Amino acid sequence: MATATYTVKGMTCGHCVSSVKEEVGEVPGVTGVEVDLASGLLTVDSESPVDPAKIAAAVEEAGYEVVSSA
Repeated sequence: MATATYTVKGMTCGHCVSSVKEEVGEVPGVTGVEVDLASGLLTVDSESPVDPAKIAAAVEEAGYEVVSSA
């Protein structure tokens, strides 16, 4: 089990959170997605580490931007 945290810029409402969760949840290997609107934090759980570029691409597909990852 792997967990990665990203900071997402541009989310302003619950719909934003839903869009990000839906897109990131479709990335192969992702088993769980949590998004905190107030802090902009995106936490991704997966079976094994997922390429951060794939997560960033999913966030961009939802219309937002990953500004950092940890």
